[in-house]
Amino acid sequence: MRVRNPLSRSGPRRAGRVAATAALLLVAVGAAFWFVDVRSAVPAQALGNGLALTPPMGWNDWNAYGCNVSESLVKQTADKIVSSGLAAAGYQYVNIDDCWMQSSRDANGNLQPDFGKFPDGISGTAAYVHSKGLKLGIYEDAGTATCAGFPGSLGHETQDAQSFASWGVDYLKYDNCNNNGSSTTQQYINRYSAMRDALAATGRPIVYSICEWGVNSPWTWAGNVGHLWRTTGDITPTYSSMLSIFHQNVGLDSYAGPGAWNDPDMLEVGNGMSATEDRTEFSLWAQMAAPLLAGNNLVTASATTLSILGNTSVIAVDQDSLGKQGRLVSSGGGLDVLAKPLANGDVSVVLFNENASTATISTTVSAIGKSGASSYALTDLWTGATSTTTDTISAAVPSHGVVMYRVAGGSSTPPSTTILRGAGSGRCLDDPASNTTNGTQAIIWDCNGGTNQQWTYTGAKQLQVLGKCLDANNNQTAPGTKVVIWDCNGGTNQQWQLNADGTITGVQSGLCVDVTDAGTANGTLVELWTCHGGTNQKWTRS
Repeated sequence: MRVRNPLSRSGPRRAGRVAATAALLLVAVGAAFWFVDVRSAVPAQALGNGLALTPPMGWNDWNAYGCNVSESLVKQTADKIVSSGLAAAGYQYVNIDDCWMQSSRDANGNLQPDFGKFPDGISGTAAYVHSKGLKLGIYEDAGTATCAGFPGSLGHETQDAQSFASWGVDYLKYDNCNNNGSSTTQQYINRYSAMRDALAATGRPIVYSICEWGVNSPWTWAGNVGHLWRTTGDITPTYSSMLSIFHQNVGLDSYAGPGAWNDPDMLEVGNGMSATEDRTEFSLWAQMAAPLLAGNNLVTASATTLSILGNTSVIAVDQDSLGKQGRLVSSGGGLDVLAKPLANGDVSVVLFNENASTATISTTVSAIGKSGASSYALTDLWTGATSTTTDTISAAVPSHGVVMYRVAGGSSTPPSTTILRGAGSGRCLDDPASNTTNGTQAIIWDCNGGTNQQWTYTGAKQLQVLGKCLDANNNQTAPGTKVVIWDCNGGTNQQWQLNADGTITGVQSGLCVDVTDAGTANGTLVELWTCHGGTNQKWTRS
């Protein structure tokens, strides 16, 4: 159970992200985002210091131990990461969360370790972790106090960053409790940027994890502030919690890339879900290019838990150098298909069954972005079994489970993401208020670069937004049919042709996506209508 200070900001409490990656490279690194245009609301590149070019991997104490952290625990865990083979598999960071410090600063205003818990101090603990070939992470808070009530870094950013660097810290997880009344996005940006600048001034390469729980849509601004950012509230070791967090994170793929990662929170593998559910979480997190930070008791972890955390084939998908977050190809009735392009041209595919009984889930090679071959090789990343297909990718997937394939052969053409601006109105095709309820009718709205205006055009001719598909309502083909968002299901009423003249026509109906009555005001509804060449039926892409 997480400890929460009664003075903390209402909202999720999080503890945990401490991991670093790579050496300090003073070069700008493009985030290689999976979209066409770059707008002010979307990070144009990662922080640019060469760190976290793949999602951080490691361990954090909070989920299993809460405030019961100690030097002894950290050392034992570092030993187990090495002896179990997890270090060789890529786990690098041993992360200390909240409750490591004394309740007050010293006479000079410096943070003080709790020497009862850390007799050698943080520097001594770091030295031990480094001697194992690993790196050390630590926790602090961007407010006046941490979530457990220990001193926060607000107003002490430079001083605290210097302490972390002098102790040999490699990763900082920066939380959001007791945040001194910050309420606007700019206030959050300012607070988190202050620590970014303080860390940079130390000259030590320190991965910076922003943990404001997704409150102010950090995926839209945090790419040049930190290396990863929490997109959700806290995870708990239950299937329902894991599923909810998956749904919140999966539609944010256009914001992730090398050095800049969506963070759906730490892994709960080994903390109480079933082995099937543990494999599911590990697969989904890898497919979403998420940090892989174990949150369990590694010292006494079972062989099954260690085998899940140590699956190098799945880890390779997470750590792929192309840095693409997997996207939803289809989702409906609790049956999900995700595709993730890989650097060597392969595509990773996850078939995920959210439901309470076994179900068959299918997709096609074109839907995942593959083409150009007479057959394709499939490798099951959990069983190692191999097979071939000419088109269909299908499996019986257990309840709450996944089947995860690596698909080779042919060529891979990742879909592009774009905004669609109405030629007549100058406004953008928009999912109103980012509503993901099936049947929500599309509108036009001032172009703002939000995720609810970013449409991914897939190899299956779908237009996807926030993990949903643009849909001709109820398979109707008459003029006036509502254009809505719906769970992606592969139907022809969800297939669209982007034409050279700027029109978008429904494959099923042949009708054009039309701004009703040639309206130009914010909130004007979008429907299907007989194509007539008017500017209310033409869309520019950028």
